[in-house]
Amino acid sequence: MTKAPKILIIEDDPHVADLVEIHLKDLGYELERANEGGSGLQRALQRDYDLIILDLMLPGLDGLTVCKRLRAENALVPILMLTAKAEEFDKVLGLELGADDYLTKPFGIRELMARVKALLRRREAEQDTANKRAAPEELAFDDVVIHLGKRKVTLAGHNVELTAKEFDLLALFASHPGRAYSRSALLDLVWGHQFEGYEHTVNSHINRLRGKIEKDPAQPKYIQTVWGVGYRFAETEESAT
Repeated sequence: MTKAPKILIIEDDPHVADLVEIHLKDLGYELERANEGGSGLQRALQRDYDLIILDLMLPGLDGLTVCKRLRAENALVPILMLTAKAEEFDKVLGLELGADDYLTKPFGIRELMARVKALLRRREAEQDTANKRAAPEELAFDDVVIHLGKRKVTLAGHNVELTAKEFDLLALFASHPGRAYSRSALLDLVWGHQFEGYEHTVNSHINRLRGKIEKDPAQPKYIQTVWGVGYRFAETEESAT
């Protein structure tokens, strides 16, 4: 990035927020803070950030609600969720709503900085790829059209509302029609290696995608099951039949 990455910290515990801000400023990042979910959401929607560090338990709107609303507004900014809860339910729910990574409190500063750097590198790579596109790309499969540049999907001319992860999953499939992916490979490519062991999250996203783009989800035309392997997206000639 040509300028210092801008990071928003949404955290109501001043000790945690101070700790995060001090160490990330040492890396040259530009930091802003909000101590309440509603004000944090407003800032996140009004300004352009490279990363949001979001606490799960917040006064006003909780972190999961903030995450959900950001993704509903198609905000693509990476979200690192902080949680004091270690239960699998919270981690999976954060995944489902579009968080890119999470840290369980108490966390080490080195681990925090490593996660932040990884998410910023990923965002930079995605922006570089987008900047290299001469024009917004489209992938068309019969009546399903995926507008990669606009992150938009239409079915028979009508918009299909997808979450950020649902779109990422569909775009990956459609960019490589015919290629079979295991659940663990999809989890790594779409969510990241830190979510190893949550393959059931892939299944739930596949089921929702089928419900949104398939005429008969029980007999999918586009997203097909490869028994003993995982899933594949139908090739153009297959989807046209």
